Amino acid sequence: QVQLVESGGGLVQAGGSLRLSCAASGITVSVNAMGWYRQAPGKQRDWVATVTSAGSTSYSDSVKGRFTIARDNGANTVHLQMNSLKPEDTAVYYCRAISRGVWGQGTQVTVSS
Repeated sequence: QVQLVESGGGLVQAGGSLRLSCAASGITVSVNAMGWYRQAPGKQRDWVATVTSAGSTSYSDSVKGRFTIARDNGANTVHLQMNSLKPEDTAVYYCRAISRGVWGQGTQVTVSS
């Protein structure tokens, strides 16, 4: 079955950077659309970024220019590089295999002011 395991979350000061990873099994990330989403406390889960099977990327307006989604096909992993982090980026970040509708367990990102 498809499994997604996120890692790389943590506590960082505003202006800092983190790199999240999503290790996939049971699915090949290079031929599937993969996405990152986030959910802040008391709020709905929101889309953050997508990389399509063709390699095209797209971002929510709130992270455009600061976050970068990328695939490592050899490691079958999808990364989310997050720069210039803000306190409002604090959330649990989830990886998703979009066409399969499968979610990872999430990784906490906390940005202190």
